[in-house]
Amino acid sequence: MVRAPGRRFSYRGRTEEAGPGETLLAALSREGLPTLVRSNRYHRPRAPFCGVGQCTGCLVRVNGRPGVRACRHLPSEGDKVESEGGWPSPRLDVLGAIDLLFPHGIDTVHGLRRPAFLTPLYQRVVRRLWGTGRPPTEAGALALRASPTRRTAPVVVVGGGKSGRTIATELVRLGERPLVIDRGLASFDLPGADVLSVTSVTYVPPPQSGGPLPFSLLGFSEPGRGLFVQARSVVVATGGYDASLLFGGNDRPGVMTAEAALELPGSDRNPLFQRAVVVGGGARAADLLGRFGSRIAAVVAPSEIRPDVVRSASELEIPLYPRSLLLHASGRSRVRRLHLKARGGGPRFSLACDAVVLAHRRLPNTQVLFQAGAAMLWVDVRGAYYPVLDAAGTTSVPGLYAVGSAAGPTSMVDHSDFGQTANALVGHGPTPDPSPRPVPTARGEMVGYYRELLNEPRRGKWMACLCEDVLVEELERTMRSGYRGIEVTKRYTGLGTGLCQGRYCLADALVLLSILEGRPPPEVGYITQRPPVFPTPLAALADVIGKFGPEGKA
Repeated sequence: MVRAPGRRFSYRGRTEEAGPGETLLAALSREGLPTLVRSNRYHRPRAPFCGVGQCTGCLVRVNGRPGVRACRHLPSEGDKVESEGGWPSPRLDVLGAIDLLFPHGIDTVHGLRRPAFLTPLYQRVVRRLWGTGRPPTEAGALALRASPTRRTAPVVVVGGGKSGRTIATELVRLGERPLVIDRGLASFDLPGADVLSVTSVTYVPPPQSGGPLPFSLLGFSEPGRGLFVQARSVVVATGGYDASLLFGGNDRPGVMTAEAALELPGSDRNPLFQRAVVVGGGARAADLLGRFGSRIAAVVAPSEIRPDVVRSASELEIPLYPRSLLLHASGRSRVRRLHLKARGGGPRFSLACDAVVLAHRRLPNTQVLFQAGAAMLWVDVRGAYYPVLDAAGTTSVPGLYAVGSAAGPTSMVDHSDFGQTANALVGHGPTPDPSPRPVPTARGEMVGYYRELLNEPRRGKWMACLCEDVLVEELERTMRSGYRGIEVTKRYTGLGTGLCQGRYCLADALVLLSILEGRPPPEVGYITQRPPVFPTPLAALADVIGKFGPEGKA
């Protein structure tokens, strides 16, 4: 069989090749797990963490354009790819000495203020040390300019996964022609529906009263084509993602989510890992065991491990450690050992490994629901906020619906009963029961887990916010200084203000602040979910406003 031709690109002066449909990150991962960036404040080495375009572990510069997520870029022939941070390279950065000089973090609020006449010099030095990339070149900026798109649709489905396609198919069956907007890089056809792939919805404001199309959505098709959509109704089917976890060295190369492990191919010669510790005892852990088998060194879980995972691990002779605390991961350029302790005062122990794969819980992508003003409810057993829904998946905002993982534990998880939601969207069938669906009332595991963990001696830096290098110590100092609530904590420390928009820090920070402040997570609050929910080129938004205006009229 003749191999399909690849696309050659250069990375740090050497020629690489990406196969058909292969992302830049996938191509670079064929030589093993790459270290592409350094962290902003402490210049710690970072490797891909999520693999699905939501973290900051694979940011590179492509053809003069900074901030490109390698996991979402399909290289073109002749692309010039450079690293964003680290001198002389991301693997060897002399500014990594900052990490050693400040083992307990840098006080960015009170430090570098005396004497006052040196403040301008301090600011220049800090800007120089900060690990973000240079501004785009003129050619890089021009490459983002494209005429914006305006679309109208009776129903917009945000998300083209299993739930999004199911509800869209139901709408087609009822005679509607929905517009499905999906971030995925692979295009797909859905007969009877319009589909926009490689497109992100970044802002869903509350609907305007009056008019046949009250919803006005903003977004962009990559790399920079602005999108303006007006719709009668919006269905949020944005799915979920694997959560982060707090422990020492939780930002080290080799710590990754289950999604990253499942998405990145590696190679037989240079796999992403040889001895991974899987953290979690549920369905995601089962997926990883089925995929990687003997490359899993152990399965560790904060709580119990499901019987099917126990059976699979036993067949593979993989040891199991239920109800364990993750204390810290050691190893500087890459994780080499994971240190743990049995919960309830049990013994400490350690496991040799070259990766820690987080598969302990899934969180919903609910950012656009917050933006649109939907009533949200903290579900303790899941450790996250979910929308308040009725039997048809209707939120508190008229015309706004949620299905699938984004709808939470009250959703129809088997995807077989979206007919009621579709009927409500097109005005067919009986009026659904408007009372909210019941939600689980069981206590969550994470509060008890973190309460135990915080009583343990700590080693290394515990990253509460990977994007902004905010430490758990800083959250504790903030609380001791008299500040309360997640919004104030965000403003004081910068937690949740990075490129991931709080996806990998807020859920754990809410639980942590709940423990520190002695009140339930709903009283700790939530940050204002400002647009855009995904990093968006300013040119794309400017072109939309410039061409269509705030009301969407050309």
